[in-house]
Amino acid sequence: MQRSRAILLLLATALIWSTGGFLIKWVEWPGMAISGMRSAIGGVFLLMLFRPRHLRLNRYLVGGAVAYATCVTCFVLANKLTTAANAILLQYTAPVHVAFFGYWFLGERPRRVDWLALVLVVAGMVLFFLDDLTIDGLWGNVAALISGLGFAWMALFLRKQKDADPVQSVTLGNLFAAIIALPFMVSAGNPTPQGWLGLVLLGLFQVGLAYGLFALAIRHVTALESLLVSTIEPILNPVWVLLLLGEQPGPLAMLGGGIIIAAITLRAVEPWLRKRANAPRMPPC
Repeated sequence: MQRSRAILLLLATALIWSTGGFLIKWVEWPGMAISGMRSAIGGVFLLMLFRPRHLRLNRYLVGGAVAYATCVTCFVLANKLTTAANAILLQYTAPVHVAFFGYWFLGERPRRVDWLALVLVVAGMVLFFLDDLTIDGLWGNVAALISGLGFAWMALFLRKQKDADPVQSVTLGNLFAAIIALPFMVSAGNPTPQGWLGLVLLGLFQVGLAYGLFALAIRHVTALESLLVSTIEPILNPVWVLLLLGEQPGPLAMLGGGIIIAAITLRAVEPWLRKRANAPRMPPC
């Protein structure tokens, strides 16, 4: 039951994350300033929501915070230096890192269904973004790869704290990201009233609430599964575009999105199918 709730929390997290593209474009402010302010608002929101009483610093808590700050900061840099498609695709190399490092760091050995889901997700992501991928923007691509590495290690460190309070890592990581971007926020000047509204929405929901839900969910699923389920986020962005702007994704994007959804569904229901298959059968009357 806890795992089922965790999957629902991850799906809700992906849904909230997917609004980031629209909200970031809505705010007329430099990218790094947006990143810092949304993290500052998100960090304060998490402090108020969860009210941590005892912050016991250790290598896993700090490691998770550093990985989180690396992830969100490098993702903003990647979006400024390369295409959005490159940035998202390369960031979601994170499940590959977790698949290889998860057993060593957490003792969570990927099963055959994990490898199958991972291959399907990677194939689906390539198809999904195929029309928009480019070899341009070398440093942006490097930043996106580093963001993916940070995303992976954030999941690993949060999972390592499953018996503690992983939300503290996310809260501290937001404060780290805000400090890193402080010079950009100071030099950017004041955003417009519409910009402030967008920043508040980004901080409270797209960062604060979403990563808070992710930290709660990862207590009850493996690190790899948490990222595999989260890969539904990129394919939700065109859904918002379709609903709000009427722009329909191309056939390859729709095929890739279908493959990703199939892979996530397979990984989510596999434990239930396996349990049902192994259940003792009642003898016939």
